[in-house]
Amino acid sequence: MSGNLNLSFLQGDTLSAARQLLGLEVTTYIDGEVTSGFITEVEAYLGLNDRAAHTFGGKKTKKNEMMYNRFGHIYVYTMHGQHCMNFLTKEKEHPEGVLIRGIQPHRGREIMMRRRGREKNLTDGPGKLTTSMGIRRALHNGMKLNNNVLKITEGRKPAAIEATRRIGIDTKAEAVDYPYRFVVSGNPHVSKFTGAPASDNGWQ
Repeated sequence: MSGNLNLSFLQGDTLSAARQLLGLEVTTYIDGEVTSGFITEVEAYLGLNDRAAHTFGGKKTKKNEMMYNRFGHIYVYTMHGQHCMNFLTKEKEHPEGVLIRGIQPHRGREIMMRRRGREKNLTDGPGKLTTSMGIRRALHNGMKLNNNVLKITEGRKPAAIEATRRIGIDTKAEAVDYPYRFVVSGNPHVSKFTGAPASDNGWQ
């Protein structure tokens, strides 16, 4: 595995950072076990002016306070009993981030299968991938990337990137229509995938 990735790209525009995350490899070292996968699906959340973001309007609560870290930290929240992991972008006064919605398993697939209790659909959704990789809010919310628990490194290059509306925000007024979800086109390891996979799952 290559060395730690320079995270400075997360300091800039969040939509650009979301696209750049596609294909990067995420690796966890938890309980003596190693799992990893290539990022296939993300959603950008633009903070103060994005009604779908947990920090819309600048509100700060016990639940979202870790969103006010600077870029290069993670924010983990729970929804319907599932843990969802975000990579923070920009600086504290711009609490924005990117939800990691899907990865293509690479290392430790058998570990993922045991953690999920199944053989298929291990990482095609934000709660599925955190379960597979051992990420939990109580243990990992607020920690920095590229430590001894979670690293992101160079991985694969998407042949094409598709932009769509985000999933599960149907009550968020105009934010419903923002094309802030990005996927590796033709990769089956994404939420609600239909059709046939692209050649080499959409990688170059």
